[in-house]
Amino acid sequence: MIQIQAALFWAYAIGATFAVAAGRQLQIWERLSVGEGPRTRSRVANPYLTLTLLFATVLLVPTGLFLLWQNPSWATMQVADAHGGIWAGFVLFYAGGIPVATLLGFTAAQALILMGAGYWAYLQTVGGYFLVFGTLIHGWDGSGYARFFSTGARDFADWPKDSVVNNVLDFLTSGTFLALLLLGAAVLGTMLITEISWLMEGWDLPGGDEDRKVPRIVAIAIAAAGVYGLPFVGALVASGLMRLLGAVFGLLLFAVLAGVVLLHRRSPVRWLYGLVGIPERHWRASGDAVVERA
Repeated sequence: MIQIQAALFWAYAIGATFAVAAGRQLQIWERLSVGEGPRTRSRVANPYLTLTLLFATVLLVPTGLFLLWQNPSWATMQVADAHGGIWAGFVLFYAGGIPVATLLGFTAAQALILMGAGYWAYLQTVGGYFLVFGTLIHGWDGSGYARFFSTGARDFADWPKDSVVNNVLDFLTSGTFLALLLLGAAVLGTMLITEISWLMEGWDLPGGDEDRKVPRIVAIAIAAAGVYGLPFVGALVASGLMRLLGAVFGLLLFAVLAGVVLLHRRSPVRWLYGLVGIPERHWRASGDAVVERA
């Protein structure tokens, strides 16, 4: 339900976020699988991945295709003026690419969680959402936000003729925004409810709440800020630096800043991550629900 250029990034980020939210459950699932003796279940054959892919195929793909059909200009960031400007194979790749990207995001984050690298699994979500917001804010030519708030190619061409406020107001009163509002309530509502419920389910497991250091409502707020707020701010900063210093030097400076903020062992992001209570240890050393090998 977002513009196609950012859709695969969003699908990857959603898959990774779902895996991180269910991190404790995925570790328990791995213990049960190994504890039965010979492995009877694949690491990817778990109910959380199944529900994640169901979300992608039932909600992400249909809503994206609906918006592409309803307004191909907006859905392609003003690249295609009408249906005739869209190659039919592109629609096929889009419909198949969303579940695949979601699968890749989930399995990548799951593998890191089972290795005891939960923070790096979280960084999969940060990277995915940074690319989403970066595409929508800056785009490939610095006009991403104008393309997003233009309902069609003509509105985008006329963007410089009016103020940003008026252009945004025109978009907010359009049929495209109404469709986004209705579809977003279903997609984003389901997404957030799933992530929060899986996070709370993990806290309720034996030994699953021992790492959380703040009240649950605060932990949920911190998790939301880290998954959505941090990448959004990062995309704004990156866009600003690219406008001031040019694409190459702006991105280089941003990469250095992002490395300090995200990778330093004493960074505030790492500290906040530690408050939420998402698994940081290897699955063999996590939790009390141990099933001995037969």
